[in-house]
Parts: sequence; structure tokens; C-alpha cells
Amino acid sequence: MEFLFSLCILSFFLLLGKALRANIKILQTLFLPSAIIAGFVALAFGPYGLSLIPEWVIKNWAPLPGVLINVVFATLFLGINIPGIRKIWDAGGSQLCFGAIAGIGQYFIALLVTGLILIPLFKVHELFACIVEVGFSGGHGTAAGMKDAFKGYGFAAGGDLALMSATVGILTAVIGGMVLINIAIRKDYCTHLSVKKGIPQFKKKGLIPENKRFPIATATVASEAIEPLSFHFAIVAIAIAIGWAFLSGLQALYSEFDKFPLFPLAMIGGLIVQKISIKFKIDKYYDKSTFDRILGFALDVLILSAIATIKLDVFIANFWPFLIIMITGITWMIFCASFLAPRMFKKFWFERGITEYGMQTGVTAVGLLLLRVVDPLYKTDTAKAFGFKQMIYEPFLGGGFITAFSPMLITKLGLWKSIAASLVIMTIFFLVSYFSGWVNFKPDLKCSE
Repeated sequence: MEFLFSLCILSFFLLLGKALRANIKILQTLFLPSAIIAGFVALAFGPYGLSLIPEWVIKNWAPLPGVLINVVFATLFLGINIPGIRKIWDAGGSQLCFGAIAGIGQYFIALLVTGLILIPLFKVHELFACIVEVGFSGGHGTAAGMKDAFKGYGFAAGGDLALMSATVGILTAVIGGMVLINIAIRKDYCTHLSVKKGIPQFKKKGLIPENKRFPIATATVASEAIEPLSFHFAIVAIAIAIGWAFLSGLQALYSEFDKFPLFPLAMIGGLIVQKISIKFKIDKYYDKSTFDRILGFALDVLILSAIATIKLDVFIANFWPFLIIMITGITWMIFCASFLAPRMFKKFWFERGITEYGMQTGVTAVGLLLLRVVDPLYKTDTAKAFGFKQMIYEPFLGGGFITAFSPMLITKLGLWKSIAASLVIMTIFFLVSYFSGWVNFKPDLKCSE
């Protein structure tokens, strides 16, 4: 019953966060998601604040992010048509090159600052550099999923610092993203948004008026036989189980995988389920919107519980190195969105850049949120390019295999070889983009159809 009551209390905070978003103008202006607001309110009521939330509630919330990240990753490929590599490359190749440079660049710049400043001055662990990509590009779930991996390589504080990094990242994504959008509107960088059009009020409040509402899912199986939501959730569970079976097999073969998280393999499980379903034509009973609702619910609970259970004493003990590396990561992402994007995209540079900025500092959902602000009807090709790019990107970075393997790789290679390797990878992707004809060193920043 304690676990049930803990969920009830968590739901109360989620609704409180929604109420605050709908009624406080500054929260609307900042476009903060309700789950983030709720997480900070719960943190204020927790053991590091007013101590009004019982300890047993916090203990029940603490495992949720590490569990729910598997649900989030398992749904990524479910319910979608998986196109051929050629089609993905033609539509999303430039987005992939830009995203890879931005994502690997988070490792490069963080490793560089860690080696040159943080280790000499603060004696931090070399894996301190990982918290930027794990927190920013990976998000709260990835950070929670990486806790045991960090601990296994002697960086016990890594999990909590990565969770704080994810919190800073998502705030940077939403607040920084809205600042960049407002600047772009005034400077005429947006193709379909201007000062005159502005941002609809209902998007700020997050309450949809009756004439603009839309269905959030479609029934594909009869509820007399099985509830459609139950059916789709069972598919997600199978994907996670396949991932768990893979991980168990790898752990039996190689002890190094004892430190490896489940969520990247849950994503592969989802891909396998989808491919098999397409082969046997079961996928026609899948509703992508239902999978999105499952993902969205898991992400809301994940973010709220992750923020509410952050150990602030770990954060305070590492305040200065944490502050320096966060400023480094934020500066890099602003550079990518404002300088690199117009030079790597010949069309719709701002829409493409701001989407990637949102994803690389927050999560995929925040990237798409920022895109819907500047391109609400998806009139540019950004949504398609970003979606195709994610199909290749997600299995590796932003919570994929490179993210999961990063503690092991950095430990094995060492700090400076890791810096060199990340620089080489970034250079390769830039050269691929250049020789594909996507790079323009003298861009026209003003929007053009």
C-alpha cells in the first residue's frame, strides 16, 4: 500500500505542476513542462527542503526513473514504418551529421575542460566529463539508468550529478530554446513564425480550447477482447523482455556487461518487435499515438520522480566543477544552434537547429516541442529529417550504446585518447556533410521558403 500511496502523492504533485503552469505567467512564458515544475515543488517539500514528504515516499520514488527509462526507449521504434537506409540518408543525412557533431561535441568539450581545468584544480574523476552528454542528450532516464555503471567504475557521485545535469539541460532546452526562438522571430530567422503571428496563448497555458482539441489515440483492437491500452502496453513489455534477455546473455558471456544498463537493449528489443510485426503484418494493429501516450506518461513520471529525488548534498559537494562543466556544455549547444546550424543546413536552418538544440540539451520531446512552436503545422521538412535522423542516432547517442559504453571507453582509452577520438569522429561527420554539399560557409540567416 505504501507504493500505491507514493504514486498518489506523485500524481498530486503532477497536477499541482499543471495548475501552476496554467495560472502563473512566468511559467507560461518560460514554457516549462508541468513535470519539471512538479519535480522542483516536490524537491522543495522533500528532505532537502521543508521535509514534509515522508522518507518512505522518497524511497518509493527513487527507483522509478531507472525503471521507466526502459519503457521510454522500448517504444521509440514501435508503431512506425522503418524505411530503407537510402531514404533515411537522403531526407535526414544532414540532420544526422549535425546531430552527431553536437552530441559527440558534448563529450569532446567536456573531456577537454575536465582534463585542462577540473582534474588539476578540483581532482575530479575523469568520468566527470560524461555527465554532460548523459544528462543533456540522454536526459533524466538515461542518467538514472547509468547510476550503476558510474558506480562500477568508481564514480559513485556520477548518477546524482548526471541527474542534476539532466535538470540543468532540460531547463536550458526549454528556457534557452524560447529565448533563441524569440530572438529568431525578431530577426526573421523563422520561416512560418513572425512577431505578428506570435505564440498562441493556449500553448503557453497548456490548456487546449474545445475548437482545437484532437484525439490522442485510435482503437485497433476491440475492448471486449482486450483493452487497446493493455494490448499496446503488452507489446512494450515484450520489447523490454527481449532487451533483458539480451543483457542477461551478454552478462553471462562478459562480466563487463554487469555494469551495462538495460535501456539501449530495450530499444533494440522494440526494433526487433516492430520488424517481426511488419513481417507478419501484425503492425497494422499498432497505433503509434497509443505508444506515444505510453511514452509520454512514463516520461512525465520519470522526470518528476528524478528531480524530486536528487541528492542535493552530492551536488553541493561538487558545486564549482559542476558549474564550470554546465556552462561549458550550454555554451557548446548555443554555438551549435546559432553558428553551426546555419552553416550545415541550406534550408530551414533555424527550425532544424532549434529542434536539435532541444533534443541535445533536453529530450526528443522537448526538441519536437520547440519545433512545434516555430513550425506548428510541420510545413518545413524538419520533422521528417529529424525523425529519420533519430532512427540512426538513438541507438548510439542520447542514451544509446555510445552513451552506455562511454564510462568503459573513457576508462580503457584514457582521457586524452578519448578527446582525440571524439575530435576525429566530429571531423569525419563534418567532412561527410561538406562533401555531400550540405555545408555553406557564408549563409544567409534570413528565412527563405
